[in-house]
Amino acid sequence: MSFFFQFETDFVDSLRCIPMIVRFKLDTCGVKLKLHQWNKFTEADRYQTIETPCSSESEIRTYHDLLHQLVEQRTGETATDLALDPNPQWNDANTIPESVTQKAQDAGVTIAQSQWAELTPIQRFVLIKLSRSSHENANFLPAVKEFNLG
Repeated sequence: MSFFFQFETDFVDSLRCIPMIVRFKLDTCGVKLKLHQWNKFTEADRYQTIETPCSSESEIRTYHDLLHQLVEQRTGETATDLALDPNPQWNDANTIPESVTQKAQDAGVTIAQSQWAELTPIQRFVLIKLSRSSHENANFLPAVKEFNLG
């Protein structure tokens, strides 16, 4: 099973950036992990954050605690907790966020609601993250193509 998207292939060998699967879990458990903290993690630490499940309530708590422990051990810092969204947009298969619609239009692509509904929550998460104006958006179109949307 691959934990990575094709559009991430330029950095997954070295894991120099935080992969989307980990970013998804960070938003799920409410922990902010800074890139300098990630870069202090060992390769084993990084793979642990990739492979550790984070779906059920107990898994989410365990993942949250794991991140706090790793940040403390590797950096001497305290991880920052974020407020959890009880209804994250990526779980809404019926509504395409405006940022995604706009970014798709800017890229010359139209995402139909039926296509959005067929995506997995992590695929919707990826498109939402990559459509935000504060994000480096070079991977938005490759993700759209990888998800067979355009």
